[in-house]
Order: sequence, then C-alpha cells, then structure tokens
Amino acid sequence: MKLMVDSSALAKRYVSEEGSKDMDRLLRGASELALCIIIAPEIISGLNRRLREKKLSLNDYRKIKNQLLDDVRDATILQITPAVISNSVKLLETNVLRAMDALHVACAQEWKAELFVTADKRQFDAAKKSGLLTEYIGSDQGNVGNG
Repeated sequence: MKLMVDSSALAKRYVSEEGSKDMDRLLRGASELALCIIIAPEIISGLNRRLREKKLSLNDYRKIKNQLLDDVRDATILQITPAVISNSVKLLETNVLRAMDALHVACAQEWKAELFVTADKRQFDAAKKSGLLTEYIGSDQGNVGNG
C-alpha cells in the first residue's frame, strides 16, 4: 500500500499518545511511505514546543529527532511542485485548512497515495472531500505535529 502520512500522524510514532498504535500498524503495512518535504520542520517545531514547556527532556528530544531523521531518509520525500501549489490553493479555497495542511493533502493527491493518514480532523475532512482514501487516527488536541 502506498501510504502518505502528515506530521500530526507521523508524530505519533515518536510521542506515545492516542493513535500511536494505529500509526505503527499502518507503517508496518505500507509497501511505500511518502512524506511531504515540510514534515521534519513541522515535527521538530512541535517537539521544541514540548521541550520549552518541559513536557519533553533534552535527551528524549535528541533521540526522537534522530529517529525522525532516519525515518525521513527511508521515505519518499514529496516536493512542493507547481501542481502541488495549485492543488493546495484549491484546497484552501474550498476547505477550512492551514496552509501546511493543504500542502500535505496536495502532495498526497499528486503522488496518488492509496491511503492518506492524519490526526487532524479538518485535514481529514478536506482530504476525504478531495477524493483521497483517508484515515483519521487519534485526537488532534495538542499533538506534536502542530508545533
């Protein structure tokens, strides 16, 4: 299965929270994993927020960062192309979305993901509305991917 995940979903791989087990299951079942190029900065932003709030130790931050960077090296990294920008604009005009969330969905569309996974309800709704087979995991309250 060609799996594309956004930052809110992938973050569950690194910080144990609702949906973490689902994310692990989906990653194990994927034949291909794709990530939008913005995913690492988004997750690092959320991790640094947790670090500032003292919800994450510096040692844990470093371990998670290294694991994230290893995972990114093993995935297909989707670029922000003119087609992705065009699709993200359409998504923003027809949905209540943040710009970065629209980029994730537009990348999934361009790559022709067989499954798009998110932990963000608005992004889930937009992805589903755009025709992507989409799975929502966990809660979008306070997750790492929305730094």
